Amino acid sequence: MKLQDTLSRSEKAITPIDGKTYRFYCCGPTVYGPAHIGNFRTFVLQDVFRRTLETGGTRTLHVRNLTDVDDKTIRDSQAAGKTLKEFTRIWTERFHADCKALACLPPHIEPSAIEHIPQQIAMIEKLVEKGHAYASDDGSVYFKISSFPDYGKLSRLDERELDLGKTQNSRANADEYEKDSISDFVLWKARRTEDGANYWESPWGQGRPGWHLECSAMIAEYLGDSFDMHSGGVDLVFPHHENEIAQSQCACGGHFAAHWFHITHLLVDGGKMSKSLGNMYTLADLEAKGFTAMEVRYVLIGAHYRKQLNFTLDSLSGAKEALGKLAKSAAKIAENMGSETLLPSADFGPFQTAWDSLNNDLNTPGALGGIFTGLREATKLTGKDAAAALAGLNRILKALGITLPEISQETTEVPADIKTLAENRWAARSNKDWATSDKLRDELTSKGWAMKDGKDSYELAKI
Repeated sequence: MKLQDTLSRSEKAITPIDGKTYRFYCCGPTVYGPAHIGNFRTFVLQDVFRRTLETGGTRTLHVRNLTDVDDKTIRDSQAAGKTLKEFTRIWTERFHADCKALACLPPHIEPSAIEHIPQQIAMIEKLVEKGHAYASDDGSVYFKISSFPDYGKLSRLDERELDLGKTQNSRANADEYEKDSISDFVLWKARRTEDGANYWESPWGQGRPGWHLECSAMIAEYLGDSFDMHSGGVDLVFPHHENEIAQSQCACGGHFAAHWFHITHLLVDGGKMSKSLGNMYTLADLEAKGFTAMEVRYVLIGAHYRKQLNFTLDSLSGAKEALGKLAKSAAKIAENMGSETLLPSADFGPFQTAWDSLNNDLNTPGALGGIFTGLREATKLTGKDAAAALAGLNRILKALGITLPEISQETTEVPADIKTLAENRWAARSNKDWATSDKLRDELTSKGWAMKDGKDSYELAKI
């Protein structure tokens, strides 16, 4: 498998450093509210990446954190009148339920920031000792970015001709700040009145860790100073991931992440997603509109991870239709197997193109297209060949995390006169006799039947 690397701006082969297990870290959710479809685009595509590796026979170690202490969780937990632990537990459970509905595999390790306060304090102590961090008068501790010459390499800050020396008197105390702010960033935030009971003891006084520090501390705990990959949304490249690199390399040494995998934002109805526009959809919002989680997943993988996806309700309707076609085709292949037994296979048969697409920079739209192309051949096969094709289809669907819907067993018998009308209309349509075709369609409608035209045939459904 080859995948684009954000740092080198080139495609690199995906191979485990230790030759055994591919170890990767994903920035997880901040659990202060429900995750929206923009968040889940990242988590779903990371899931496809992991599934593709495992389908190809590579063992993985997937670590994804939970941010349960930061400016937002503290602010909103107090507004809700709940302890930080109570508040974040509610949203953590909601996140897990949504992930399960979207068929995302749970990470092998899911550490939380609060569980790793001691590790974060220990990392700050190392940074202070080595001269990369300093305490301010109020008890906060900041990372001195001028002490790390490689700061900005991931996001190419050096190309903006910035003088990092100017940061000497500039500090960013907020967990999240402007994308063009080059400032010494906070590692430990001194206790403030608005924090309430959310503080811990440290060598610099009472307070709590800054947001950027938690990932570095948990990566060091579970993956060490050198590991295979770090992933997240493209919005995290700067400052979050840039700060992680600085903290981790200065405290622990090593090369940190060998590969950086970032997923591009999505649009909704061609524009930016925002609460004010009412288009910041959660999974529950879309389910309330009659769509399934699997249809949402299908749309989220429908565009390449390095390109913007335009999410619309019409695209969900298209996903519903596509999944229905896949289910019917799979049933047709199974029927053509006859008495043959379906056995697991390392082959993809007619779906090899789909598999090749996934291994070529995780080209998910190419994989979906390859599936439908493969179905043209697969649905014509019989016996053992059909069984082998179905095994290949199941394998590629598993890599994509797609579960097919059940096909309704209900059948409606079409009366002979309706069948005759439909045949006559199809003949008129084939002969481009549009007037007769329209007239017969109206007659079918008046008798309570809908006729849906396909490329080579038609379907009748009772209205």
